[in-house]
Amino acid sequence: MNLFDKDNRFNIANLVTYLNVALGVAAIYFIVKNDFFTAIILAWCAGACDIIDGKLARKYKLSTEFGIQLDSFADFLSFVVMPPFLLFYALKSGMTSSLEELVVGLVFIGYIIAGLRRLIEFNLKVEEGEVAKYFEGVPTPLGAILLWILYLLFSNSIIPSVGLITLLVIAVAWSMNSKLKIPHP
Repeated sequence: MNLFDKDNRFNIANLVTYLNVALGVAAIYFIVKNDFFTAIILAWCAGACDIIDGKLARKYKLSTEFGIQLDSFADFLSFVVMPPFLLFYALKSGMTSSLEELVVGLVFIGYIIAGLRRLIEFNLKVEEGEVAKYFEGVPTPLGAILLWILYLLFSNSIIPSVGLITLLVIAVAWSMNSKLKIPHP
């Protein structure tokens, strides 16, 4: 098996992307166990994988349609599903009713749908190996970072209001599909 073969579904770039998926799943496991610290560490490692896989794909000319799609599926899990899952579990301690839990849950489902839409729109615009100078709308990894910041603000009682955090999540969800220009690193 050649790790530098573009047609190999398990080339070096794709292996790093698969690791991103594994780290996202492991982070969700730790969230359910209320070990948010470990979940966040795993999520940051998934973020590193997201950077490394693209660099490897470009350096070794491994970019393929399969890799683009695989990367988006990994991003969906690690940067669209896992962060709101973490924040929702953290916010549960501050929720006072089942209705509030339902409303917050629906907002987080909306966030996940917005993130999925953003990834699909991005895939429709990107070509193999092409890197734009800027992103249109907030990229999902940046959206995840913003949700992790909201988690820190809530868990440290800087913003103790579930309602305010929820409104900020709506703003982040909107920004992912906005016309904002975000420089590509």
